[in-house]
Amino acid sequence: MDRPSSARVPLVVPEFGLGCRPVTVSVWLVPPGANVLVGDRVLDLVAGGVPIALAAPVRGRLTAQLVDEDDVVVAGATVAEIETPRPGAAGRTVAGEVP
Repeated sequence: MDRPSSARVPLVVPEFGLGCRPVTVSVWLVPPGANVLVGDRVLDLVAGGVPIALAAPVRGRLTAQLVDEDDVVVAGATVAEIETPRPGAAGRTVAGEVP
């Protein structure tokens, strides 16, 4: 059985040392379908009046924004998914796909 050539990696709100303090989604900086590199700012959050940038943990394509701007989230919440190639999947293509 062939392994899928990509994986979905969750973009998770880290702890930030704020305990249970709610965090507000301020603005999405990357639209769904856009490519990101490790460290690219994807989303801005606000916690206790302090702006916080949430960066891509992997290289890939932002496939889903799971929360909207102005939503309140907590540490550990998954806010997006990034599709990234699996290790060793380089060079594989799907029929009809241009590499």
